[in-house]
Amino acid sequence: MFPEAVKGYTFEDYKVTADWLLSQTKHRPVIAIICGSGLGGLAEMLKDQVVFKYSDIPNFPQSTVHGHAGRLIFGTLNGKPCVCMQGRFHLYEGYPIWKVTFPIRIFKLLGVQTVILTNAAGGLNQDYKVGDVMLIKDHLNLPGFAGNNPLVGPNEERFGVRFPCMSDAYDRDLLKAAQVVGAELGYSDFMKEGVYCVLGGPSFETIAECRMLNRLGADAVGMSTVHEVIVARHCGLRVLGLSLITNKAVMDYESEERANHEEVLQTGKQRAEQLEKLVSTLVARVELNNNY
Repeated sequence: MFPEAVKGYTFEDYKVTADWLLSQTKHRPVIAIICGSGLGGLAEMLKDQVVFKYSDIPNFPQSTVHGHAGRLIFGTLNGKPCVCMQGRFHLYEGYPIWKVTFPIRIFKLLGVQTVILTNAAGGLNQDYKVGDVMLIKDHLNLPGFAGNNPLVGPNEERFGVRFPCMSDAYDRDLLKAAQVVGAELGYSDFMKEGVYCVLGGPSFETIAECRMLNRLGADAVGMSTVHEVIVARHCGLRVLGLSLITNKAVMDYESEERANHEEVLQTGKQRAEQLEKLVSTLVARVELNNNY
């Protein structure tokens, strides 16, 4: 028997939620977009919206973080059926990791094929500036090193295999498409490509931790996304990840800089319009290139 802490939801639990959503809307999304801190405006771009509060959806967790609206929005983006999460869930809110990733498997049962994840992150790479957008090419899962992985517990074969490959976690074709779209929109000056590291939070990193993570090869650090990516790949979904660099990680003991959540939200607000344009244009391109 597996301990209660890692039992999580049953396949039937996921199906109850998915079936309820399918019964409440005619939208049948093929792309899911998850909005990070301060980036919920992406969801407002959807047309023909059908909106659900997380609190109204069976089995759905609740978002408790300022900057996360806590709404699931169905609609179309550039003619493409999408579903958008305005607010995600985090380990630091006290949720077990299988609850943090619950929506991903719901998306799979709704018919979603591609997930676009956005987050706010601290820049570890010294070449990065506040306001840069980093395309995630790989990740470091530090909670996973300690055994806190969303796939711990009994494997549900109807979603995926026991030992899923992660060397191709971030879809290379989507990555290339995002680079092309960014260049066409004139965003090349602030678009980067790098490695995202996830920590548990909610405290920001110490100077020593930032230095260590940078030496390990991380370009940006945050408190989300990776757990969702692991479950998405387990389900066979294609993944694109985008980090908005909202602050530069402090690496110098003489520095007076202090990381804070208000700075995160403010940077999101300033860069939001361009990020929305990037994602919406990319959604149209994905449709064209992949014949969905």
